[in-house]
Amino acid sequence: MRVVASAYSVAERAARIVRNVMDGGDLGIVEKTGANDLQTKADRLVQMSICASLARKFPKVTIIGEELVIWVDPLDGTKEYTEGLLDHVTVLIGIAYGGKAIAGVINQPYYNYEAGADAVLGRTIWGVLGIGAFGFQLTEAPAGKHIIVTTRSHGSTLVNDCISALNPDSVIRVGGAGNKIIQLIEGKASAYVFASPGCKKWDTCAPEAILHAVGGKITDIHGNSFQYNKEVKHMNSAGVLASLRNYEYYASRIPNNVKQSLVP
Repeated sequence: MRVVASAYSVAERAARIVRNVMDGGDLGIVEKTGANDLQTKADRLVQMSICASLARKFPKVTIIGEELVIWVDPLDGTKEYTEGLLDHVTVLIGIAYGGKAIAGVINQPYYNYEAGADAVLGRTIWGVLGIGAFGFQLTEAPAGKHIIVTTRSHGSTLVNDCISALNPDSVIRVGGAGNKIIQLIEGKASAYVFASPGCKKWDTCAPEAILHAVGGKITDIHGNSFQYNKEVKHMNSAGVLASLRNYEYYASRIPNNVKQSLVP
C-alpha cells in the first residue's frame, strides 16, 4: 500500500508535467524505432520523475524483496498526444508481485479537458487486487451488445479479421492501452481486442490490475495470462484480449488463423 500511495502521488505529478510540456509548445518529438513509435519531451521528463521519486522512497524499486517489480509507461498514447487527441493519453504505473499484476495506477492528465477553460483537468484511477478499484464509476456495457475497442494507429488485416470474427455491433478505435481498459470499466466497450504484437508489459500491468480488481479479465489471444517478473520479455507478442464480463464468449470466437499467426 505504501508503493501504491507513492505511485498515486507521482502519477499526479506526472500529469502536471504532461500538461506543461503541451502548454510550452515544444513537444521534442523523436522516433524511437520507426514510424508510429514516437517519444516526446513529456515521455522523457515523466520517466525521470517517476523513477527518481520511487527509487528515492524504495531503493530497490526494480526488484524489492526479490519479488516486487514496477512497470512504468510515462506516456501511454504518445502518438495521440502529438496529434492533440489528449483524452487518449494516460500515465501508467503497474505493480507486480511474483510475476502477477497486483496493483495499478492510471492517470488521465487531460480528463475533462473538453469541459471548458475553467474545467479541472485530470483524474487518477487506481486499484489493488482484493481491495477494489477507485477514481471512476464502474459501469457495465449495454446488455447484448458487442462493442469492440481496438487500436487506432496499429491496424492490420489480422487485427481486422479478428474483430470481424467477434460479430461486433460497433468498433471503437482509440489510442493507448490504459485508455482502452478505461473504455471497458466505464461501460463504453464490451471487449478490448488487439490481434498483433506491439503492446508491452508496461502497457498492460497497471490496467490489468485495475481490471482484475473489478472482476474483469485480460490475457493474450491464446488465453495465456501475462507474466510480469523482471526476466520476462517486454513484448506481449501474442496480442491482447480483455473484457469486464463475458470473457469466455470473446475468447471462444478468436479464429485459429489468428492464433497461429501470434506466437506467445
